[in-house]
Amino acid sequence: MYLSELSKKYIEETQEKAIVTNRKTLLCNLTNAVVKGINLDNSIKSVYITTRCVKHWYDKKPAEEYHFIIKNLHKIVKYPDKIYENKSGKRGNFCFVKKIGGEDYFCSIEVLEKPPCVFGVAQFGFSEFGSDSIIKEIQVATAMRIRKKKYLKNYTLLWDWGNDNPPS
Repeated sequence: MYLSELSKKYIEETQEKAIVTNRKTLLCNLTNAVVKGINLDNSIKSVYITTRCVKHWYDKKPAEEYHFIIKNLHKIVKYPDKIYENKSGKRGNFCFVKKIGGEDYFCSIEVLEKPPCVFGVAQFGFSEFGSDSIIKEIQVATAMRIRKKKYLKNYTLLWDWGNDNPPS
């Protein structure tokens, strides 16, 4: 299911703070350059998004910004211009930033590490992965338009698409 379909089916036209069906869908896969640039395990490239995350935007963002993010989030995550390390205490590990239409957009992603049964892989107490294995999954934590240029001032730049290398 695409993000726009997820939004239409589970989020749009819901009341503010209404409880929504808990679903997740694949947003996109990270490029090899991005995976290498932020030093992720090459086996986890898929980025997922949940209805909980989307519902939060629907309730908090102006309609124009919400619909823009729904339409363009995959571009921000798959082809970021810059990637920053997220600040401690904030949700997510990395902050992806991309300029679209003259505006900077920000998306925080988090790498989740959970036992297989948490992701619905194991049932009845056993798993093909073993009882002590950990599965990693990447999920979108939040996204927004950056309204103030100084917003990223205290973030640590990890990677810049322009040179495909970490900053020196």
